[in-house]
Amino acid sequence: MDFRHLTSFTALARTLHFGRAASELNISPSTLSRSIAQLERLVGVELLERNNRRVVLTPAGERFQQYALQALAGWDSVRQDLREGAESLRGEIRIYCSVTASYSYLHRMLTGFLGQHPRVKISLRTGDPELAPDRVRSGQEEIAIGVRPDRLPVGLSFRPLAESALQLIAAADASEVPASFGPKQLANESLVLPERGVGRVRIDTWMREQRVTPAVAAQVAGNEAIVSMVSLGRGLGVVPQIVLDNSPLADRVRVLPLRPRLGSIEIGLFAQDSRLQGRLLKTFWESASSVESLSKAAAVSKAS
Repeated sequence: MDFRHLTSFTALARTLHFGRAASELNISPSTLSRSIAQLERLVGVELLERNNRRVVLTPAGERFQQYALQALAGWDSVRQDLREGAESLRGEIRIYCSVTASYSYLHRMLTGFLGQHPRVKISLRTGDPELAPDRVRSGQEEIAIGVRPDRLPVGLSFRPLAESALQLIAAADASEVPASFGPKQLANESLVLPERGVGRVRIDTWMREQRVTPAVAAQVAGNEAIVSMVSLGRGLGVVPQIVLDNSPLADRVRVLPLRPRLGSIEIGLFAQDSRLQGRLLKTFWESASSVESLSKAAAVSKAS
């Protein structure tokens, strides 16, 4: 089977749009359409339903997508091992993480890794860290930094880097901070909350357990946006401490002493199990241990 057909199919299965997939592949939509038609003739079933309005995977297409991703990952691993000498790593690693993670974790990680393997290329995209597992599962990136969900999806590996406490924050010029801020006080406030993700689950669980239902002033994607909204006086917000440690707006907000505490989240690397068989990704994955050690040391120092 031609691996070009698999590459075309996985791009289309991910985007469900001929124009966008063709643009990613640097081919014309008509060329992509012919490639998909040839693939369907080869496997003997229809993989996609398409008309002028939409493209969707058939049940057979969904099964074939998993095969295609695994086959491409296996081919990449074999090709990498065959091409690379024992002394030098080459190739490209596609990484996804939030802006905060890019300079709080990734910078240290890449400094050490690229110092040892200067011929490796890095492609980086930033966005909401809650999307990290899905970005890796879909094959859009090979490595992602994000928040560990309560249940790790099948087929994904997770390597912890750090834990970060969830903090309740208010605008710096808000009224005087009380010695203790509890559920009764919170019930009278408006909140700026994340749209989704582990942090939102922790917050909703806490409010349910404390039997409070504060008004929701806004729901936003990304923790940096929560800090911005709170600094403008739009309400109270909840963000991980790591975001405050790196935010340019940190001096415009302050932490409220919420009791009981909201708990913490675990931040780390995601990768597909099958892709970690290749030497390039395996080496990068193992190099994260130095960042994990530094993060733990910093956490101990801050706690003391």
